[in-house]
Amino acid sequence: MTIAVADERHGALEHPKGLYYLACTEVWERFSYYGMTSLLVLYMVDQLFTPGHAEHVAGLAGFRTVLESVTGPLSQQAFASQIFGLYSGFVYFTPFIGGAIADRWIGQRTAVVMGALLMAAGQIAMVLDATFLVALLLLVIGSGLLKGNIASQVGGLYPADAEARRAHGFVIFSTGINIGAVIGPLACGLLAQIYGWHYGFALGAALMLVGLATYLHGYRFLPARVERTRHAATKLTRSDWRIICALLAVMLITVFQSVSYYQAYNVRPVWIDEHVASSVGGFHIPVPWYQSIDALFSIIGVPLLLWIWHRQAARGGEPDDLAKIKTGAWLAAASNLILVGAILGAGDKQVGAIWPFLSSVGLGIAFLYYWPTLLALVSRAAPVAVNATLMGFAYVSLFVSNILVGWIGGLYGAMSPAAFWTLHAAIAAAGGVSVLLFGTRLRRALRSH
Repeated sequence: MTIAVADERHGALEHPKGLYYLACTEVWERFSYYGMTSLLVLYMVDQLFTPGHAEHVAGLAGFRTVLESVTGPLSQQAFASQIFGLYSGFVYFTPFIGGAIADRWIGQRTAVVMGALLMAAGQIAMVLDATFLVALLLLVIGSGLLKGNIASQVGGLYPADAEARRAHGFVIFSTGINIGAVIGPLACGLLAQIYGWHYGFALGAALMLVGLATYLHGYRFLPARVERTRHAATKLTRSDWRIICALLAVMLITVFQSVSYYQAYNVRPVWIDEHVASSVGGFHIPVPWYQSIDALFSIIGVPLLLWIWHRQAARGGEPDDLAKIKTGAWLAAASNLILVGAILGAGDKQVGAIWPFLSSVGLGIAFLYYWPTLLALVSRAAPVAVNATLMGFAYVSLFVSNILVGWIGGLYGAMSPAAFWTLHAAIAAAGGVSVLLFGTRLRRALRSH
């Protein structure tokens, strides 16, 4: 039975107290996650996989042998890229398992507490070379238990007829995600630069525990178990199947944009470390700081885009969902071409710090155009009987995208940087071209209900 706490409110905002505890928990959890992720690839390439460290990592030699039996021989950078792709991919896959465990057996509150403890343990394990692979496994499992279940609790705070307040509540919750994504790389990156990698990971562990303490403090305001809406078994019509196929096709198209976007978390830190002049006034900009930029502009860009779309709607010309997804593809392609132009313009010199900054800004706006739009499209258009399932498939597209990010990132050492980022511009552009080619048929199928 769903426990509603909608009568527990903060003043005129009229949102349950539990919402603020969940949002603050998510700030610290995302701080920990993105702080660690911003260090991960550089840490592997610059330290962990070097002589004197790699031989101490439990299970690393065997894991590399298994991986190379599939991929062929891997350089240190390519091996790090594959690990990043597998890790970040399964972070988006395991919430399906975590949600099922919570629904069937332990409830969302217990699942979130267990997930937070496992993620904190994973961050602590990152401090030691020997437990690196164990750390990644703990983080993946912990994220699976926490990620989907904490979001489910946001919805469970509101009665069924409070759609508008629920939507506003998710905006507040999502703001917490973006705040954590901004400050995590800034703080962990600075600490890692001044004192060493393990201090950055230790900060992530400490803040994950702060997140758990925040969650436990608000425990009594949260639903113990959120009941999933159950629909009577109905036979899907031919029109329903056309919509389902169209939505799956749109998800497949967004994989192109996601590959282009998420490579910024994998290979781009390595490229910046090697080729970007990041010293300003004697201060060396920590490489992980660049990963805060797109998250920052994902926050700043929301009111700007809403204003633009409102103006377009007033004139009868707001782009539809597919047109916005297409725009996201073009912006992601242009953001990668900024890097290409900067590399070609610099010649044998290092690239100026302004260019990866501008590229990150473009990627943040591109993400706003395509990813929230995809979720909104699926939520609106999917047949009721399979709406939640198709929302889950939207996140599976991120699993696929990150696996591809790891595989494609392994090509970096065999290509020039200009060619590598041109490839990612072309990948993003393929998403835009796909909408151009198939958009009319997809729109017709999505209108068939």
